[in-house]
Amino acid sequence: MLTAMVLIDVDAGVIPEVAARIADVTGVSEVYSVTGEVDLIAMVRVREHDALADVIADKISKVPGVLRTQTYIAFRTYSKHDLEQAFSLGLED
Repeated sequence: MLTAMVLIDVDAGVIPEVAARIADVTGVSEVYSVTGEVDLIAMVRVREHDALADVIADKISKVPGVLRTQTYIAFRTYSKHDLEQAFSLGLED
């Protein structure tokens, strides 16, 4: 599984609408509204490298209101939370 963090600059007047549209894109697992230099951060999780281009360049970047994206691809996961989810069977503790 490949994970990418996509930092997204958005037209300020449509941030909630853009976030909702991005959240509906297949391959996007979460969208966060954040403070700082960007407006949104989307977590993209796909099985193959080529799928990143489909999700980010062909879908997220083309959502009306998206002004710019910057993508960071994760090499390793160090978060205990993420590792527990990866091996979870979906059963409650």
